[in-house]
Amino acid sequence: MDWDKLRIFHTVAEAGSFTRASAALNLSQSAISRQIGALEADLKVTLFHRHARGLKLTEAGRLLLEATRDINVRLTAAEAKLYESRARPSGPLRITTTVGFGSIWLMPRIREFLVLYPDIEATLVLDDRQLDLAMGEADLAIRMAPPQQPNLIQRRLLTVRFFVYAAQSYLKKAARLEKPEDLDNHRLITYGDALSRPPLPNARWLLELAADPARPRRPIITLNTVYGVFRAVQCGLGVAALPDYLGDPDPALVRVLPGLEGHKVEAYFVYSKEVRNARRLTAFRDFLVKKVAEG
Repeated sequence: MDWDKLRIFHTVAEAGSFTRASAALNLSQSAISRQIGALEADLKVTLFHRHARGLKLTEAGRLLLEATRDINVRLTAAEAKLYESRARPSGPLRITTTVGFGSIWLMPRIREFLVLYPDIEATLVLDDRQLDLAMGEADLAIRMAPPQQPNLIQRRLLTVRFFVYAAQSYLKKAARLEKPEDLDNHRLITYGDALSRPPLPNARWLLELAADPARPRRPIITLNTVYGVFRAVQCGLGVAALPDYLGDPDPALVRVLPGLEGHKVEAYFVYSKEVRNARRLTAFRDFLVKKVAEG
């Protein structure tokens, strides 16, 4: 049986007349009548009793209408699933951010995101250096400073605050630490890279805080990633300034000098104009914005 003819039959049977079916199908009544006549000839049955007041289904017509209703329901459901499949975010998504932020803050949220969007294939590139989004090294970045490159779209995501932390195991054996001047008597861990510009503003601020110029402080170690500083503090190596997303969740660390807050860093969600309409990217952006608002 020709589905085009069955579709026309279904519409005519539901409408009850060629006139109403003509409006629904955007076909002339004569064209509809010819298709119904051809279908009856193919099946060798009469499907309608034609009356001046309209059409009435024959027994064969009622049987066929039951079948076409079932087919129509199935096709409508299939169409809805196809639309949902097209609309669902999918495909590769390459994300880059710093080692510490990606490992500690972002990782559990990406897990939740991928449960919601299983058709997205995520790649997470953790690097404290900035990948070139314009050159396609990543689809999006979460950066601890506004982007300097042109043609990048940015959205402020959250504020990261730095505080002073030490491990409980370190504090049990160390000298008293109640005021900034007491830092003179502690091992200090700093973040930086002597080969390049400081990765964060005032990255070595603990060395200068209430320090005596005649007795300059020196770090016991300097590391080139915030995550490296975090691990050094965890190991009891000394005292350091850490972002709150690293220090606060760890029960082994203590915020020392609690009234003292270091610098703040704004984290930005950044992407190029070329991918701004990609559903997988906008889904991830909206998800993170929602998570920040909730938390």
